Amino acid sequence: MTIKLEKVVNKFYDGLEEGKILGRKCPQCGHVEFPPVYACNSCGSYETEWYEIDGAAMVKTLVLPAPLSSKPEYKNLGKFAYGEVELKEGTTLNAVIRGVSRKNKAELAAKLPLPCHAAIFQREGGFKTVVFDLDE
Repeated sequence: MTIKLEKVVNKFYDGLEEGKILGRKCPQCGHVEFPPVYACNSCGSYETEWYEIDGAAMVKTLVLPAPLSSKPEYKNLGKFAYGEVELKEGTTLNAVIRGVSRKNKAELAAKLPLPCHAAIFQREGGFKTVVFDLDE
């Protein structure tokens, strides 16, 4: 079997520069891979295609960063947590969720799952990444 390989990382970051959040969708089973990878983790197909993520999601868990594990490049995010996020498309991933602080974490955790949406964030160092903002 011959697999046509593209530069997935380049395409993903080029998409962010254009304001698009891209994943890969399997035409055989419909599963969406995000972050994008070639092989479908649901059925194993190598025939995945580029797909623009809707951005709607649900936060399922929240964990505040420990002082020593907080990434310095995220200092411009404001208050945030790490958490498990499930995209509308069904994919689950670990992500950064903005708007969570020590003051509101317990209240938010009691309401889980919470609706959120993907946003493109300009990191220090010149490149963009995907974070999630709470909808409330």
